[in-house]
Amino acid sequence: MQVPPSFTELLASAAAAARRLDEEGVLSLALPIAPRDPLAVLPELGSGLPFRFLWDGAPGLCLAASGIANVLELSGPRRFELAQRFSAVSLSRLACAAGPCPPLARPRVLLAFSFFDTPLQEGTGVPGVQAVLPRWQLSRQGRHCWLRLQRPLGGGITARSVAEELWEQAQRLERSSEHATAEAWRARRPDIAGRSSWETGYRVAVQRALELVENGDLLKLVVAVRQHLQLDRPLDPLVLLHQLRQHQPGSCRFLWQQRHGDALIGASPERLLTVRQGQLRSDALAGTAPCGPLADQLSRSVKDRHEHELVVEAITEVLAGVGLAPRRPRHPRLARHGNLVHLHTPITAAIGAHQPLAIAAALHPTPAVAGLPRRAAMAWLRSLEPFERGHYAAPIGWIDSAGDAELRVAIRSGRLRGDQLELTAGAGLVKGSEPERELQEVALKLGVLQQQLSLPLTPSTNAPW
Repeated sequence: MQVPPSFTELLASAAAAARRLDEEGVLSLALPIAPRDPLAVLPELGSGLPFRFLWDGAPGLCLAASGIANVLELSGPRRFELAQRFSAVSLSRLACAAGPCPPLARPRVLLAFSFFDTPLQEGTGVPGVQAVLPRWQLSRQGRHCWLRLQRPLGGGITARSVAEELWEQAQRLERSSEHATAEAWRARRPDIAGRSSWETGYRVAVQRALELVENGDLLKLVVAVRQHLQLDRPLDPLVLLHQLRQHQPGSCRFLWQQRHGDALIGASPERLLTVRQGQLRSDALAGTAPCGPLADQLSRSVKDRHEHELVVEAITEVLAGVGLAPRRPRHPRLARHGNLVHLHTPITAAIGAHQPLAIAAALHPTPAVAGLPRRAAMAWLRSLEPFERGHYAAPIGWIDSAGDAELRVAIRSGRLRGDQLELTAGAGLVKGSEPERELQEVALKLGVLQQQLSLPLTPSTNAPW
């Protein structure tokens, strides 16, 4: 662990950084601290601030963030381009203290896109993109941990007050008890009072989708369902994230909370893209089976291999189309995430001078969550799904001050609003798909997610849903 500076040294660094600040800039100070669990300490990180973010990639990079130093919200077809520009400008205007800053401690802009670039009806749904430069950022990887505070100066906020605020928060976090927090979350597991039915409507949508596939109008379509769960009481989303950490160790758990009582949570096994030191990686993840005897049959399933290869080919074609030289292994492998197994093919390329969010714009949505051809599939999803997808199956992640980035696909996810939890899941339909098997796959995904959230599979009461 790096030796933290003294308060006098921090104050001198803050003053020096503030002298380099322009009118629209933000002062960004960071301290190495004793290792803390970002999930456990998030309630204490800027307590009371409405915006909260968690990126729980343990044993890899973990981030907790709260508060807003700068924000962008917009919809429309240029959302990826404008989010890239906002990120670059926001990070370039930071006045950071001089000295070493390891990759995990870099300032980051946090990103949450919606599946469609605009809501179906104006004033409904979520914006096409939300990008946040957070006030507080706690990052941890292995035994290394850094705390960062970012504040515009003025209105009583000075370099000295920012340094004092950062120093005092670091002291509080190092005194906090992570064990007590985890025990409290275990004691607050919720019960389900009722749940909505989705099977009848899904059968109708699947039948129409299969007609489109069999007639040659589409090669693939991923039709999703949404199930509404009535919990027995309002719930802090961190309780559910704690459960996902226990049951989904191979996935990246995430939280995006714009305001109190409304949060997106999930555990994504699917990487839309990762950029590290000029190298890009994207995951083709399609074909699903439960762990056990059926998992061994997945790699031999003609239907699942065909569905998976459509996704691999589409991703490699997109990357080649923007000027990259993608590489892929010849055969997929089996990847386990919780109680589910998927066919998985990693695809890599040197990114060169390309911007990460420009590539993300070209990749989203992959055929694993939408269909082929893309434009026709997107139009049919609007018609066949009786709900706004919102953040479901859309990119969520971050981009840092060095241009490294990671975006996951927000599947295995839900939206928690007080005592209401919405879960969404889908299945890919191709030639050879059987309606009952697709229904079973969606039911499996919903059931597994409920189990991983430690939610009972049957309601405690017979609520009229």
